[in-house]
Amino acid sequence: MSGRLVIAGLGPGSEALVTPEVSAVLAEATDVVGYIPYVARVAPRRGLTLHPSDNRVELDRARHALEMACEGRSVVVVSSGDPGVFAMAAAVFEAVESGPPAWRELDIRVLPGITAMLAAAARVGAPLGHDFCAINLSDNLKPWALIEKRLRLAAEADFAMAFYNPRSKARPEGFARALRLLQQTCGDDRPVIFARAVSTPDEEVRVVPLDRCLPEMADMRTVVIVGASTTRVIARAGAPFVYTPRSAVA
Repeated sequence: MSGRLVIAGLGPGSEALVTPEVSAVLAEATDVVGYIPYVARVAPRRGLTLHPSDNRVELDRARHALEMACEGRSVVVVSSGDPGVFAMAAAVFEAVESGPPAWRELDIRVLPGITAMLAAAARVGAPLGHDFCAINLSDNLKPWALIEKRLRLAAEADFAMAFYNPRSKARPEGFARALRLLQQTCGDDRPVIFARAVSTPDEEVRVVPLDRCLPEMADMRTVVIVGASTTRVIARAGAPFVYTPRSAVA
């Protein structure tokens, strides 16, 4: 089979953070498939067809990409950040598992990218320097009860936590509920990092104690990182450094 499918991460926003490997694959692609704003980051050129689609059709998008690869095309499915972190790689493999046998024989590769939580963490220091977890706060694909259970257990286990998709216009109440839960289970001075649109001209990063966090500090372009009990803040002129020591001893 001559076609191939690559699932690629475009990084958090800046072109400088797109890996050379991903840039090379995009330069050879015949088709690029993805969510509308991510496909818009790929420059049009002769011989390349762009296939933007809505955010809630991930499986349809994956099937379309697989069908084109079976036709012999060189297809790239793009995601922001890393394609394996709350992104398109899982959707593609879900489609492969339930699809025709020919899809399993395709040349399918996943190319990593810099995910938003790592870009956000780097801006302030090393808040994910010890054990941490990542939780998607969107309840589009899972019930809120499961999100709440995972939040509570992660807080009890004293992980640093990175939250994706914290607050949208369609579901503004979820992040408020998450903050209330954390304020009940964690110390008031636990540092919280709000990192919005990191590596783009709209970047905004601030560090706030947990008891001063407000739901409206986050939106869908924000990654929120909540420190563990051992996470330290180093005050200095300008923005502080935030890090979690590699020792588990408080």
